[in-house]
Amino acid sequence: MAKESIVQIRMDSSVKEAVEILYRNLGTSFAEAVRVFAAQSISENGYPFVPRLYKKNMISTRGRLEAYASELLRKQEEDAFMKAMVQRHENDSRR
Repeated sequence: MAKESIVQIRMDSSVKEAVEILYRNLGTSFAEAVRVFAAQSISENGYPFVPRLYKKNMISTRGRLEAYASELLRKQEEDAFMKAMVQRHENDSRR
């Protein structure tokens, strides 16, 4: 497949440097990792991984404004998200 499109993103320079070192140590490049991420996202029809919080102080995968949302709506959204993820994985396991 020809590489004919350019994608530009802005990120903190220290994050860029760290991720470039990481992928170089893994024997590839950050650009190739982005291409793999995009291809796998298409294959999965969504994130190619399950977003999670690993550290207590990390910002939620649902965003920085979560603290200002209605508690009831947050609970409903979380329940809907979890139900959708369970259904997706159940469907994937049937294939």
